[in-house]
Parts: sequence; structure tokens; C-alpha cells
Amino acid sequence: MPIIIDHLTHEYEKGTAMAHKALEDISLQIPDGQFVGLIGHTGSGKSSLIQHLNGLLKPTDGTVYVDGEDIFDKDYEMKKLRSKVGLVFQYPEHQLFEADVFQDVCYGPKNLGLDQKEIELRAYEALKKVGFPDDAFYVSPFDLSGGQKRRVAIAGVLAMKPKVLILDEPTAGLDPKGRDEILELVRQMQRELQMTVILVSHSMEDVANYVDRILVMSKGKIILDGEPAEVFTHREELEEAGLALPQVTYVVQDLQKEGFHLEGSITTVSQAADAILKEF
Repeated sequence: MPIIIDHLTHEYEKGTAMAHKALEDISLQIPDGQFVGLIGHTGSGKSSLIQHLNGLLKPTDGTVYVDGEDIFDKDYEMKKLRSKVGLVFQYPEHQLFEADVFQDVCYGPKNLGLDQKEIELRAYEALKKVGFPDDAFYVSPFDLSGGQKRRVAIAGVLAMKPKVLILDEPTAGLDPKGRDEILELVRQMQRELQMTVILVSHSMEDVANYVDRILVMSKGKIILDGEPAEVFTHREELEEAGLALPQVTYVVQDLQKEGFHLEGSITTVSQAADAILKEF
């Protein structure tokens, strides 16, 4: 189910003195099963872009095609889109509101008009996929830790069985252990379910370790698009956009300046370790 973004522009408060373009003439294609990292400084347009993919925002110009259909066509059913493209917001408490976890995860499939047995089966399967413990199914979602809330929010979207999963800063506010657990969970689901995943982040370490492709946004435009190793060769462009390379890449570059012959484009700690061991 490829996503095609065709000359997409979004202007907030158009026609007023406060008008400004959040997105400007963006065109790209995301093929089935790809793990994409969408990165950019605050205000670069990341959130505006992903909200178009789920139909939460309508473009000023251009459109988005999902499964070959224009999702902004007047006859297109948004209910169908929401079952195909799932969005997990940055702050999971924005998506959690039922009395207990299980009811919360049931909410999405219930809105699809499924029978009660199918609704509960989907909710159970989704909670198990995200590693949520059985004995906490009937706990209030507001009594959970930040990491647990993320898991429940992801489960609520998974229960609708989308083909595309969009995560907006899924590790924001989590400690390093919680961040790694969520990202490993997402990578495992992406591989097992063969889903298309779009990970929105400002953390270079997160995207370097997990994604197949990086889209870099700045001032409402895509300024870089490629595999992580290729994108991270554009140090000046990234720094001009208010971003930094993964910390390990800076360390490796410093070692290279000191005469160490570390081969290849190194963007992760494991790559750096392998290159250093090879050198010695």
C-alpha cells in the first residue's frame, strides 16, 4: 500500500496577516513495508505532514494517495483511511480516555463496526503484541508509567490492523531504557507484520539505529532523502537545519582526524565498535 504525496502544501491562516506555510510543495513516495525516519527541528513541518497522511489536516494545495486513492476526494471515506493508516501521538494521554486499558484498546475496532467478539480478540492480540502484562489489562490507563502508556496507545492503533503505523516522537520523555524498549518493539512489529512505519523524531541516534530511510525536513520542505549512511554525510546541511549527527559519528570523525583509519560511514555504536576492533 504505497503512499504518494503529490505537491502537498499547507498554509495556516491563509488570507490573514498571520498566514504562514507549514508545508511547501512536498512530493515523495513511501513504498510498502519501509521503515522511514522523519526528522527535523521543532517547527520544521513534521507534525503537519503526518497529520495529512491520516486526514487530520487538509492541504491548501496538492493531495495524498493511499492505495491509489485520493484521500481528500470528496467521496473518500475517512473511516476507511483510519483503518489503514494509524497515528500514535507524541503524548499518549491524548489518546487514552476509557476506564481501563482493555476498553481503551477496544475503542478503535469498535468504531469500525465489528462484532464484540472480534473487537475483544483484536484488543487482546494487540496488547500481547506490545508486551503488555495480562494482570494490568483492567487498570486505569492514567495509572500507568510513561512507557506503559506508549504501549497501550500503540496497541489501540494496532487493534485496527493498519498497514501503515505513524509514531510522533514515541520516545519523548522516556528514560534511556524505556526509549530502547519502545523502539525495539516498533522494529520487531515492523518486521513481523511487514508494516510501513514512519517514525517522527528529532533524535539522530533513534533514526540511525532503526530506520531504512531518512527524510529531513526544514522550513516546510524535504531537504534530504536517503539511507541513513548517505544522509549523515551532509553534515553542513543538517547543522544548518538545527540538527546534529549521531554523537558516535562525531567521535569517529575526531578519531579519523587523529589518524585512525576507520572505514565506511559510521552512524551507530555497534558499527563504531566493529570498525575500531578491525583497526586494531
